[in-house]
Amino acid sequence: MDRAAMADFLRRRREALRPEDVGLPPGPRRRAPGLRREEVAALAVMSTDYYTRLEQQRGPRPSGHILASLARALRLTGAERDYLYQVAGHNAPAALSAPAHVAPALLRVLERLDDTPALVLTDLGETLVQNRMAAALFGDAAKHTGPARSAVHRWFTDPAERSIYPEADRDRQSRAQVANLRAAYGLRGPQSQAGELVRILQKASTEFAELWARHEVTRRFEDHKTLIHPEVGAIELDCQALFTEDQSQTLLVLTAPPRSEGYEKLRLLAVLGSHRFTEAEG
Repeated sequence: MDRAAMADFLRRRREALRPEDVGLPPGPRRRAPGLRREEVAALAVMSTDYYTRLEQQRGPRPSGHILASLARALRLTGAERDYLYQVAGHNAPAALSAPAHVAPALLRVLERLDDTPALVLTDLGETLVQNRMAAALFGDAAKHTGPARSAVHRWFTDPAERSIYPEADRDRQSRAQVANLRAAYGLRGPQSQAGELVRILQKASTEFAELWARHEVTRRFEDHKTLIHPEVGAIELDCQALFTEDQSQTLLVLTAPPRSEGYEKLRLLAVLGSHRFTEAEG
């Protein structure tokens, strides 16, 4: 671990950013350039004291999870992220793994979307980041660990995962989940994280194994969806997807036409937030 190099790199990247670069209001006149330490700490979901110690060459070596959070907060490119891992004494994330580092371009777009559900997914269906509206619609993705971080895994192993789709649409959704995973598998290969997920699901789900044998491949998302929320009911939404150049990440945005029933239900969802009142009352 090169403490001096890491500390200087963190400080210079922090000073190169402006509040508007990370979705924060400019605020009053600043005496020093860039973001404040407490702002970076908040974006990385860590204490200001911990982050300060990193910039002061103190404290323990940060974990890979901490480094991933810092890379996201500081809007590092892939090369910059790898450098941060290396000076912190870690190997850079393997290319065969689904990326945990959100593409900065997608993150910038996501941060400007506050009134409609939006989230960034890996090609394995793992939610890397979601806005408050996506959390209200789909639930908090951060609670999932291990293979269950993948929506494909949950779809074929957890019956509750299917409740958000109308029953008549679930077969189509099953095929779409497998076809998307097939595309990731083709890109990453059998020894990758995609390959491991396939092997797990082939053992866990007969339905998955049968669909996998069809060799259907796609990266497209349906343009129109009906999703069922436990509080506001069925919501008809249009779905737009923006991919990174290497197709490894997708920004998914769900919208409804102004003055439509779906639009009004999204407004209600914004008020309800992610709190499920029926569960609380039960």
